[in-house]
Amino acid sequence: MNLSEGRLSYLSQQLLKIVVDGKLGTVRNDHRFLSEAKKALTEEFSIDDELDRLARARMPKHVMPGGRDWEIRYRQYYEEERRKRAK
Repeated sequence: MNLSEGRLSYLSQQLLKIVVDGKLGTVRNDHRFLSEAKKALTEEFSIDDELDRLARARMPKHVMPGGRDWEIRYRQYYEEERRKRAK
């Protein structure tokens, strides 16, 4: 999933607010925190896209999207691909 710059900025600002308001850590440089948060969010969403693509590529042709069997297999393949990445 690709998020717009505005949405990435909004999510980064929300993360900053949670860290500061919740006293979860010390932020010395807001600009750097926001930049790193955007970078991490972008990377995480790109990994999610890649896992989705790999899971869909493994789906048998005879299984129709939207069905229960498709959902079960998709989740299984998605988690298998995620585990492969974790190694």
